[in-house]
Amino acid sequence: MSAEIVNLRQFRKKQARSEKDKQAEQNRISFGRTKTEKNLTKALNDKAERSHDQGRLEPPKSED
Repeated sequence: MSAEIVNLRQFRKKQARSEKDKQAEQNRISFGRTKTEKNLTKALNDKAERSHDQGRLEPPKSED
């Protein structure tokens, strides 16, 4: 019934590395896009916004 001996310093370092790896993966997903992909996404969003605005019953009021 002897427990496994764990070095806390090594455990903390391993845990910190794991957290950094998770954060790096999220950043690659969020920010790791090419210029072409960004332009395509922007164009699709603009098209969807224009399509949505065409369905308005009254035009948006200007803030002059």
